[in-house]
Amino acid sequence: MPRDAPPSEEALARSLLRWYARKRRDLPWRRTRDAYAIWVSETMLQQTRSKTVVPYYDRFMRELPTVHALAEAPEERVLALWSGLGYYRRARMLRAAARRVVASHGGRLPEEVPLLRQLEGVGDYTAGAIASIAFGRRAALVDGNVARVLSRLYAIGDDPRSARGSERLWELARRLVAAVDGNPGDWNQALMELGATVCTPGVPVCSDCPVKTHCRALATGAVADFPKRVTRAAQATVRRVAVVLASSSQVLLARRRKEALFGGLWEPPSAKGGLARLADRLGIDAASLRRSGEVVHVLTHRRMHVEVARGALPRRGHWAVPGSEYDAIEPVALGELGSEPQRRAYSTLTRKVLIVANVAAGGLRLKR
Repeated sequence: MPRDAPPSEEALARSLLRWYARKRRDLPWRRTRDAYAIWVSETMLQQTRSKTVVPYYDRFMRELPTVHALAEAPEERVLALWSGLGYYRRARMLRAAARRVVASHGGRLPEEVPLLRQLEGVGDYTAGAIASIAFGRRAALVDGNVARVLSRLYAIGDDPRSARGSERLWELARRLVAAVDGNPGDWNQALMELGATVCTPGVPVCSDCPVKTHCRALATGAVADFPKRVTRAAQATVRRVAVVLASSSQVLLARRRKEALFGGLWEPPSAKGGLARLADRLGIDAASLRRSGEVVHVLTHRRMHVEVARGALPRRGHWAVPGSEYDAIEPVALGELGSEPQRRAYSTLTRKVLIVANVAAGGLRLKR
């Protein structure tokens, strides 16, 4: 018996698949085997919770229901549909990959992992999800939920984020999906579902676990010790200032260049450095601005502190772009912020800044 094997992998698989058939959540992407729909959902689900994704997925599929529709859509339209999900590079690469699928595969997603991996933004996890769920291929996948479940079941003592830990988890996932007596897509989803609903971070609900008798971590009373984690370096702190210039009907917004952080998204003009410098770039008097407060916005590798100031929107016909981070700047009607369909793409940070500045932003479809 392999060193990492529990007493019976066959029994483990049977128990987990029976549990999944009874307990799986009713999520819209589980009601289809359409490869495009599954691809969109898996891309959205990267680093985002299912509950958050559902309304975005429903709207995206309603607006862009096919690979061809996505390939033909303007990038700004795709980003607008993505607004609030974060990690906007995912949306750009999804569109680029759709264009490749249309050009090179006749609008049909490939069925095999090696070909799927050639698409922009499709890594090992996403390729395994599409191949197994949509096409029934015995393709493995490892995401955060699967890594946590397997680390506890097999008491794997390596950090899943390390090269050694990742290699061990993927080797185990490939062995299991190749041997399971059942639908490989259901098996992969069962592992993810267990991690999302029972074998959760922090304090898992071990009493509800369908495979608790196979769990090495539970057997030794060490569930809290898995998965192993090596302390990461502290997040970098980034400080900026943002100026919200608004009237009763409009607010000034600027669009960030594609290559910048939050590229292609609209926001109140902001910059590193002092308020006086940004005001000068905008051609307004810093003394006319009043401080509204500060926004803290946490990203994966940085923590942003944004000082927010508000002022009246001057009447003028032309606005200059304030610095190299933007490629467009213009007044936007407040009513447009909540329009349906949403015309522009906004980050969650934009909503936070507008709320602090007491500008009507409730219509923006963004997370707080």
